[in-house]
Amino acid sequence: MEVKKINFLHNYSSILTLLGGIIIGSIFGLVFGEKVLIVKPIGDIFLNLLFTAIIPLIFFTIGSSIANLERTEKLGKLFVIMILVFLATILISAIVMIFAVYLFPIHQDIAITKIPLENMDSGSAGDQIAKLVTANDFFELLSRKSMLALIIFSFLIGFATLQSGEKGNAFKSFLDSGNEVMKQLLNIIMKLAPIGLGAYFAYQVGIFGPQLFGVYAKPMAVYYAACIFYFFVFFSLYALVAGGKRAFKVFWTNNITPSLTAVGTCSSIATIPANLEAAEKMGIPAHVRNLVIPLGAPLHKDGSSMSSILKITFLFAMFGKDFTDPMTILLALGITVIVSIVEGGIPNGGYIGEILAITVYGFPMEQALPVAMILGTLVDPIATLLNANGDVICSMMVSRFSEKTKW
Repeated sequence: MEVKKINFLHNYSSILTLLGGIIIGSIFGLVFGEKVLIVKPIGDIFLNLLFTAIIPLIFFTIGSSIANLERTEKLGKLFVIMILVFLATILISAIVMIFAVYLFPIHQDIAITKIPLENMDSGSAGDQIAKLVTANDFFELLSRKSMLALIIFSFLIGFATLQSGEKGNAFKSFLDSGNEVMKQLLNIIMKLAPIGLGAYFAYQVGIFGPQLFGVYAKPMAVYYAACIFYFFVFFSLYALVAGGKRAFKVFWTNNITPSLTAVGTCSSIATIPANLEAAEKMGIPAHVRNLVIPLGAPLHKDGSSMSSILKITFLFAMFGKDFTDPMTILLALGITVIVSIVEGGIPNGGYIGEILAITVYGFPMEQALPVAMILGTLVDPIATLLNANGDVICSMMVSRFSEKTKW
């Protein structure tokens, strides 16, 4: 019992300290009211540090990851099927969340702020896409407003390094070294998160009052209900697709340990051993499970997809924008796919995805990011359950489509 208690505290230490900082900040806001304006610069300092670390972190992490792929790796039938299954489940989870926020609108309980949106240049759809995915000068890549362009550029740098072979080894070492340094830098900055977000929340509660707590209650309830529904209903459907009633029984019989591990560790990476063991018991071929599950941990995140939709919807309501436009929804689906990929390769990658969404939609970063970070912290446990557990069910479907496996 004592060991389990220690493991729980260790696995959830970052979430608990972050929530502790938010709670303490909220108490200060309730007690001192508008006097808490004095602590607002502390929150601003934390956010500014985070903003400045994001750009080099993305460049080194993505560039290093691509540069270290094996040049002999081929996109065979198995790999293509895996990617298609990943994309399908990510999009389905996002669509489920979109229906959830339409059935239970969260905007009704949110006081619309009077903060102006960041200016976005007008132009044709083609011009907007070009500005979104590219920058017309190198220095513009170093701005968080060019987040998607930077991600694409980092991918290209990684592939160019990969194609350079031995001549590119020195540059690959530079990317690897920069990747490690930036990871450590972000870890240092995130140690300030309880203080920074605590100061931000103290300011919010002090200015807007205790009704602010009710703002997060309904989005949380909608998200957890949607995730529980998706976990039991859609994972069951995926199992039936993978092999009918037999696969359904095999999946849920062997799924308990991976589920508990995901919730207990709050980490997709830490759940890989449990997922591999469960997949072996399910009878999934070794070459399938050994590819899908390790790659699924960083690349496939149904829970993150759903949380991305929740945050976008919440921010749209917060700033009084309409989320019902079809192009807005399609863009949100595209962002969820990118977020699912980016989050896995970067420590605290959820914050990167949040910054990308905020940038694309033109929300004011200083006001929108802390709100998205708080929501991300609150939904993290069940999001991890869907992220990690989804890799097992995907390996079953990949096995069915590629190997015609029957349970």
